[in-house]
Amino acid sequence: MSPSLLLIQLGQGAASGLAQTELSGAVESNIVKMVMSSGPMVKFVMGILLLASLVSWAIILSKFFQLSRAGSHSSRFLNTFWSPKSLSNLFADIDNYSASPIAQIFRVGYQELGRVHKARLDIRSAMENVERALRRAASAESSRLYKFLSFLATCGNATPFVGLFGTVWGIMGSFHEIGLKGSANLAAVAPGISEALVATAAGLATAIPAVIFYNYYNSRIRILETDMGNFMADFVNLLERDLQKKTPQAPAGERRTG
Repeated sequence: MSPSLLLIQLGQGAASGLAQTELSGAVESNIVKMVMSSGPMVKFVMGILLLASLVSWAIILSKFFQLSRAGSHSSRFLNTFWSPKSLSNLFADIDNYSASPIAQIFRVGYQELGRVHKARLDIRSAMENVERALRRAASAESSRLYKFLSFLATCGNATPFVGLFGTVWGIMGSFHEIGLKGSANLAAVAPGISEALVATAAGLATAIPAVIFYNYYNSRIRILETDMGNFMADFVNLLERDLQKKTPQAPAGERRTG
């Protein structure tokens, strides 16, 4: 290939890339102009969708970090729990696993175990108290993990219809103007309809991420809830064996068996 031909091709490629960049910028500029030139109701709808999108992304990001920390802290806690370490020492280090729902369940269960031990209850009554405390703790942790996810579900279900409302309202305005002007050609109809359709696109752009991350986070929370249920069953069995074998020299929770 001759140098001149190569330079021509490079120049054409650069021109094509520049044209695409300019086209993209023009499209974005046109969308902004359409929103700004739309009617008050469409602007109001776009404002609602913008606010919903900002709140949704704030929840998405905060939940991502919360669930990531919950998973990593729970994994480290379980590894430590099943290591040859006394429960009292593990309880003393519980602040190292503050993001773990499993660690918080253990903390509540161990504190309840100390109270029933001081009350000198029989094994059956003691285990009933501990199990109730564990269930309350698990319910509280599940509520904490699911907090604000309902907004994502509402956003995913409602914002497409909010955007559609803005579109319908904008199209109604366009047809009203057509009636006033007495002109129904494409040049008269297209600007108003294109402005109105931006609301539908904004509604979908708000709803799609909300639905995707709502389903994703629901799946991750269900996995954590399964881990919490498994831990509660193992913890109760462990405590019951310790209570059955406890001696005055070895209070429950200081010796571990199994």
